[in-house]
Amino acid sequence: MVALPDGEVPPEDGTLPTSAAAGASGRDLGVYLHVPFCRVRCGYCDFNTYTNAELGGGASAAAYADTALREVELAAQVLADPALRSAGMPARPVSTVFVGGGTPTMLPVPDLARMLQGVRDAFGLTDDAEVTTEANPDSVDAGDLATLADVGFTRVSFGMQSAVPHVLRTLDRTHDPRRVPQVVRWARDAGLEVSVDLIYGTPGESLADWRTSLDAAVALAPDHVSAYALVVEPGTKMGAQVRRGELPLPDDDDAAEKYELAEEVLAGAGFRWYEVSNFARDDGGPRPHEAAAVPTPHACRHNLAYWRGHDWWGIGPGAHSHVGGVRWWNAKHPRTYAHRLEQGLSPAVGREVLDPATRELERIMLGVRLAEGLELAPGTGTVPAHLRGTVADLIGQGLVELAPARHGRIVLTLRGRLLADAVVRALTD
Repeated sequence: MVALPDGEVPPEDGTLPTSAAAGASGRDLGVYLHVPFCRVRCGYCDFNTYTNAELGGGASAAAYADTALREVELAAQVLADPALRSAGMPARPVSTVFVGGGTPTMLPVPDLARMLQGVRDAFGLTDDAEVTTEANPDSVDAGDLATLADVGFTRVSFGMQSAVPHVLRTLDRTHDPRRVPQVVRWARDAGLEVSVDLIYGTPGESLADWRTSLDAAVALAPDHVSAYALVVEPGTKMGAQVRRGELPLPDDDDAAEKYELAEEVLAGAGFRWYEVSNFARDDGGPRPHEAAAVPTPHACRHNLAYWRGHDWWGIGPGAHSHVGGVRWWNAKHPRTYAHRLEQGLSPAVGREVLDPATRELERIMLGVRLAEGLELAPGTGTVPAHLRGTVADLIGQGLVELAPARHGRIVLTLRGRLLADAVVRALTD
């Protein structure tokens, strides 16, 4: 698994510097709840996950909700620190909650309900709060989904990944693709919004295979589709298979062709991209080429908060948090995480206070990926003088839209989405 970044040692009580309060009234507050358990570990996955057999004590699935709730209480205490309040940190209700993993629905639904209630008790939720859980198609039934809706969940994101059995086998996914329409119907019956996650570029996946998966996803009539290019990470089972020559490394040209097909199929079915890898059902809002473009109502607001630089507290082992330019990360192993909380300590093991230059770099790196576009000089509607030549070159290469660029906003073309990293480099070099 990927190692945690270096950083300064955070205070043991989790206290934040008062600089984190600056501008907080203009930012949303979200909570991410990481559930680090999976029945099996997929060969491509480098997330911080464990099978329950690997763990015990306070780190086990049975004890996990209580452990996570200790960090929720800590988060509420830290954000209510009188020094932060005096510096302008408001008492904000949480606008988005995202339960990810791992496989969150490995936990009993009553535990997920208790975790959500803990967030509600600690912070309150906005009236229109978006509350999402990830789920594998084989990890929930109709009763589970109905109960999740009853306790306040509003969305479920299913890890579909592919509709083609041999692709699922290569990914080590265990679900039967024929079950996906059934769980989507159950979620709909429960009143939940539905997202499905897809992965393209799996070794052995043909363009026809990918079209089959896209057509199957569209047939589900979800509200949201995520389509991610497979990245083979070192340290994973798939990484070892590629290193030994048992599987080919994903090909960039193949990935580009599959992304273009995803755009064609999803746009044709009424989905609009709002972030490079994310598409939401279009209800007739402004189009992406307009300077005032906004995401559809079905965009994932929690993930938008990440891309827009808002505040979130990540609960769980290895979880990352960000509040007002302060970023920190928790101990990765569930036993270490649980032990620190049992001792009354923050589980954070590193943090960094971002300087203005780093915050601006991150604003560009994340904002350029959004269909709403990146304001080069926020609030001015102009292109800064030092970037005029660069922006003209990007327009000439067909990477950014002309009309919004005239008003100082970078909106990627389809070609630009394929080369988003190159656009970022051009704007930041």
